Amino acid sequence: MEPLEALRLLGIALALGLLIGVERGWSSREEAEGARLAGLRTFGLVGLLGGLWGLLATEVGAILLGFGFVALAGVVLLAHLQTVRRDQDLGVTTAVAALVTFSLGALTTLGHAVPAAASAVIVTILLGLKPVLHDWLRRLSQEELAAVLKLALISVVILPVLPNRGYGPWDALNPYAIWWMVVLIAAISFVGYFAVRIAGPRRGLPLTGLLGGLASSTATTLSFSRMGRRQPALHTLLAAGITLSAATMFPRMLLEVAVVGPALLPAIAPTLVVITVLAYAAAGLVWYRSRTDNATANDVTLKNPFELGPALQFGALLAGVLLLAEGAQAWLGDAGIYLLAAASGLSDVDAITLSLARMSGEDLAPEVAARGIILAGVVNTGVKAGLVAIVAGWRLGGRVAALFAAPAASGALILI
Repeated sequence: MEPLEALRLLGIALALGLLIGVERGWSSREEAEGARLAGLRTFGLVGLLGGLWGLLATEVGAILLGFGFVALAGVVLLAHLQTVRRDQDLGVTTAVAALVTFSLGALTTLGHAVPAAASAVIVTILLGLKPVLHDWLRRLSQEELAAVLKLALISVVILPVLPNRGYGPWDALNPYAIWWMVVLIAAISFVGYFAVRIAGPRRGLPLTGLLGGLASSTATTLSFSRMGRRQPALHTLLAAGITLSAATMFPRMLLEVAVVGPALLPAIAPTLVVITVLAYAAAGLVWYRSRTDNATANDVTLKNPFELGPALQFGALLAGVLLLAEGAQAWLGDAGIYLLAAASGLSDVDAITLSLARMSGEDLAPEVAARGIILAGVVNTGVKAGLVAIVAGWRLGGRVAALFAAPAASGALILI
């Protein structure tokens, strides 16, 4: 390694140690000099030490780095035991942070400076969030902890082992894809619960709707509809959240077009932008007016953040819609782009958006592709309004339909 490059990497290793040391030194700033296990200077030196041992390891062998780590661990252990005897403090956070700092310094000089720097920032943030994290744990109920574990079970354990291929008529039933939607709706309900619990109903529900629309506006709509069936006091806020979620679908479609078929943007962007602005404006107006409902909404008792039964019901509903869409395409043949777009919009807009955007660069006129994508979006918006009415009742369904009217009408005018 060139001397200047080695010095640069050693400088980064020192800086990473100092970064972590700033947080550790600040958190123990009230302690007397010499009473701390490690502070700003010590962490800087530990980072530099890791960088030096990393350079030596590149010349002598990786086993030397292991000896260096063990030696530092011994020193840190002795210092920690002395602290325990003196202060009766069993915490090992600073000791572990010192070992992590050594490892990050070594990673830097071994050619992984960027991951080491990113890890140092994450470590520093995690160390600084101690009061917040401990407060969360104190407020976390057994039911909420069980919800976290159940969500991890269905997403990390079950989802990866499912086959990712089609079964049944027209290969329409993909176990992996359907279970992914089950995981998604469960996760949206989970995020919505904690968003409301932390930020309050008036802020949490619209925020969840906005973020949920980036992943699946249909799943978000169904999740909010179930909440509306149980909590009538939240109808105004839920209507705003559902509209925000549906509105976010259109920027997502625009992004997909920009990536797959940028030549289609001039034909489709103006319409999608108008629909998005109208939907966001309607949702914002309802959210602003909902301030009069805030006192009532804050008195609402939140339910279990994880409900597998309704999520499974959504999976069954999705499977049925997928079968209907595939059946319509198979029975009617290639009758036209518009018929296919309308059928696809019954369940999903992403697949038809990507397909038409790609075809528009080959043998499909941009105007036809644009109208097909807009038709899918309008149909999907109508399906969402119907879902709300079926799941939550006509009171919430009527509010959502009224909010959807102007955006859907603007899209329909382009299709006439």
